[in-house]
Amino acid sequence: MYPKHTPAGRHWDGSPRPLHPRRRLQVAAHSPTRLLRHGPSRICRRCGHRLDLYPRPNQPPIALHPTELTVQSVPVTCRWHLSSGTAYPHDDGSDWCRIPHAALCPALTPSCQTSPHINALRRQLAVCTRRLIDTGRLTPATPAPGTQPAATGHPARPVVNMLLGRYLAEGPLECIRCVAQIRHRQRCPHPVLHPDSPAGTWRLLPTGTARRPIRLTDTLMAVYDLSFLPHTEQRRWRIQRCPAHAVLTAAADLAVTTWQIFDPLRHATHVHTRLPHPTASRRR
Repeated sequence: MYPKHTPAGRHWDGSPRPLHPRRRLQVAAHSPTRLLRHGPSRICRRCGHRLDLYPRPNQPPIALHPTELTVQSVPVTCRWHLSSGTAYPHDDGSDWCRIPHAALCPALTPSCQTSPHINALRRQLAVCTRRLIDTGRLTPATPAPGTQPAATGHPARPVVNMLLGRYLAEGPLECIRCVAQIRHRQRCPHPVLHPDSPAGTWRLLPTGTARRPIRLTDTLMAVYDLSFLPHTEQRRWRIQRCPAHAVLTAAADLAVTTWQIFDPLRHATHVHTRLPHPTASRRR
């Protein structure tokens, strides 16, 4: 009698064994919760194509196209390379480089100078995106209800004053989205700026900060001030959570916060010397 070996892809009775792909888990150095997270690959909610997230030194993670391209076909301003899992701008001297997903995403305006090769790749991705939409496999992401920014002259990337510091937002205040995870590993659709929560006040404050106490000019800049709110409310803005998930400490973060420490020299283009329209600003 000879032993009968069952193939690795089947059960003892010969039925097929479902193989689940293994997920890469890691602890992100910039994560406030220090929880294990899924690997850096995800699907763009705008175009349906894969992108890879990699950390950058002293900056938020950047989404890179998963395929390497030759440096001759990519402009210098769009070249990125990886070193020990960290993304760095420009090439590293090799013949291959990575390119930001924002430069190829058909749903976005190119973030850098394009070339004929880059435009051809964008057209190919646009055709694939249209095929995904036509077959019903992709529904382009739309802002959650109540998160559409009004045409009121608000800064595209406002400066927020909270927790004794100033932070530059990634987008308008109405579009800052909660980073908490809900059911089915989806991100919370609610904004941080909730109508039932205390609101900040637009004020003209000096351009210099405690971190950089130099006087660039004698002008003032528009800042969304939260310093008069309770500490718990300021912390809720800092960890970028809606009021419902601010009290649910057990809820994990599905995305990293998008705040950047405001630097008056690096972020000079986001300095606004006028307050937004008074009818559009939220008052206490």
